[in-house]
Amino acid sequence: MTSASPILISGAGIGGLTAALALLKRGIDVEVYEQAPQLGEIGAGIQVGANSARVLFALGLEDELRKVFLEASAKEVRLWNTGETWKLFDLGSTSVARYGFPYFMIHRADLHEILVKAVRAMKPDAIHLNHKGVGCEQTSNGVTLHFADGTSARGAALIGADGVHSAIRQATFGESKPVFTGFVAWRGLVDARSLPEHLRRPVGVNWVGPGGHIVHYLLRRGEIFNFVGAVVRDDWKIESWTSRGTVEECAADFAGWHEDIQTVIRKLDTPFKWALFGREPMEQWSKGRISLLGDACHPTLPFLAQGAGMAIEDGYILARALEEFDTVELALQRYERARLDRTAKIVRGSADNGKRFHNNILSNAAEAEAYVNREWQEDKINERYDWLFRYDATSVPL
Repeated sequence: MTSASPILISGAGIGGLTAALALLKRGIDVEVYEQAPQLGEIGAGIQVGANSARVLFALGLEDELRKVFLEASAKEVRLWNTGETWKLFDLGSTSVARYGFPYFMIHRADLHEILVKAVRAMKPDAIHLNHKGVGCEQTSNGVTLHFADGTSARGAALIGADGVHSAIRQATFGESKPVFTGFVAWRGLVDARSLPEHLRRPVGVNWVGPGGHIVHYLLRRGEIFNFVGAVVRDDWKIESWTSRGTVEECAADFAGWHEDIQTVIRKLDTPFKWALFGREPMEQWSKGRISLLGDACHPTLPFLAQGAGMAIEDGYILARALEEFDTVELALQRYERARLDRTAKIVRGSADNGKRFHNNILSNAAEAEAYVNREWQEDKINERYDWLFRYDATSVPL
């Protein structure tokens, strides 16, 4: 693509910034518009599989990432009440040997900051704050992004990287139809030094139980303990990461779970809760000079640890397509085509994992062990995860 006009990106989250950096490294101009008055990332930890690490390393970020991430040695499954443990799969050197790249845990804010610095090193004034995208329109030779303050920007293409409640998606494709899953998620952080030594191992742990599951792992070189739990509830339907709960309410949701879980919950700083909504994968997310990426087009339940990974892959493949093809319209079509099947499979696989993690059979002590042995046997684990980690966004055909 050759154009004097910039690519407009609405949203300076992980996906939008990955796209911006990948485009700038290809000599394609970008302008990123973010609604927040200052940069920073909410949330806590994310898991970065080999598929996502490959992209981030290809963008030249390996050295900065290694300063702040924690490389996991394994993932485990534990039973909600007894704490019985099964190895899910090895990571660490095994991930590098098998896939060429590590599997690591990182604080979302740390990854975000690294991306911001990398984009600004390429173009210091690329990111514009206090610019909330509210609408857009296009012609045969350009696209206009409208902001809440009445101003607008003009570019060669517009990428909606503005999250699950995307204004660009709504303006281009209409309202989405989310369905409440019946689950509420909790997240929180703990100073790892306050926890027993056996909880501070460099492993990702999935606790599975009837009507709920918990994931925890370490961040920032092992200094922070990241807690995420999901539980069946129908009395909270706010889909926001910033709604505060209480330690007492969180503990009540996981009453009867193993003492390790009770220990962690008692140590939580500020627990946050949000309702989990499911959405069917979009069959189209590009129209002319406008397209979407990340949660704007394929929001997923957090049960496969690939939400951020999909956005990172999207951003890199988008940049490849805009470099490779002659017109914006063709580039966006090829980008979408390259991503549709994989992202839909991830969204559906994540929903399936939720059912697997929360199966009511786990309440029956006599059947729980057989269930875990059956559902997490090696062949099934490979079937669920190997295709995820082997994917190469730097070379997959467009």
